[in-house]
Amino acid sequence: MDIYFRWNKKNSYSIAALAPLVPKASIVKEPKDGIMLYSFVTKQAASVFQEVSNATTDSIFIAGGPHPSGAPEETLEHFDYVVIGEGEDTLPHLLKTLETGEDVSQVKGIAYKEPGGKMVQTGKRNDIDLNNYPCFDPKTLLSPIEISRGCPWNCKYCQTPRLFGKKVRHRSIDSIVKCTKHYDDLRFTSSNAFAYGGDGIHPRFDKVEKLLSTLHKIKDKNIYFGTFPSEVRPEFVTDEVLEMIGWYCTNETLSLGAQSGSDRMLKSMWRGHTVDDVIVAVERCTSHGITPNVDLIFGYPDETEQDQQDSLKLIEFINKKGGSVRAHYLTPLPDTPYADVVPSKIGRDVKRILGKMALEGKLTGVWE
Repeated sequence: MDIYFRWNKKNSYSIAALAPLVPKASIVKEPKDGIMLYSFVTKQAASVFQEVSNATTDSIFIAGGPHPSGAPEETLEHFDYVVIGEGEDTLPHLLKTLETGEDVSQVKGIAYKEPGGKMVQTGKRNDIDLNNYPCFDPKTLLSPIEISRGCPWNCKYCQTPRLFGKKVRHRSIDSIVKCTKHYDDLRFTSSNAFAYGGDGIHPRFDKVEKLLSTLHKIKDKNIYFGTFPSEVRPEFVTDEVLEMIGWYCTNETLSLGAQSGSDRMLKSMWRGHTVDDVIVAVERCTSHGITPNVDLIFGYPDETEQDQQDSLKLIEFINKKGGSVRAHYLTPLPDTPYADVVPSKIGRDVKRILGKMALEGKLTGVWE
């Protein structure tokens, strides 16, 4: 059967990582007869489910990515198979099994429904070694270079440790360097770029410097490290690592995950740092001439208007220091402790102030 990746602008990184492993697959923008491969997040789920349910093609539909991995039973109401978690080993194995007509129950890492409607999950695969897989197929799609995968923290809103595990795995410097030839501007994906080489809890800045110094020796490359689509945790922002950014990198900004200006909320969501950690990180950034771009989330289920006011105070501090803020509204994600919560409403005064800040160019994003 012909095999297709269903492309959209939100899943291009996933397709880039999987395309080298399914070399005969084509990329399409609508369902085709054959095997259709989808990857999507929760905000896309409703539209994807509608597309698949309305499809008139003779297709086998396979889903992967954050939402299907976290909500396989819901996804199987529309799809034939779900690849759970990492797809590098699982997807090629599943495709080969379907082509040969062998028993899919022997493919670890998937979910499907038996004829009677009962869901079957075949068990978890071992975590992959990133060095055994390319970041992308340059003939198909490029993506930022994935340098690390996994996260040891257990933030209640986040799927990353549930999808990829709490043990951080890193791509070797040699493997990273091989990917750089396809770019002039080097950008990376990681849940915490400053944790490269370590366990995600204790910094290994010697490893970070070895990576950056190696990349810096490559001619005509602009290095953007700790910027979107990566971010950094505030307690990892030290004078030492900021000096590295100034010496080796092109970026004059840093993506910083703060998530709340309330210590009560940070503790409640198991974030693992304090508001003071954020304040110190912002001050250190500005003292090194680096602009902090700070992410904050509103709408946690037990968030009060006072907690929201505390976040406003943090935004005002960040603005006074010359930083910028991206505001987000909580999206409950499947297979997280917040999966079934109802987000809190934004207080009227808080909403008014956020709107005023947005009009004044002090923050961007969506907060309701």
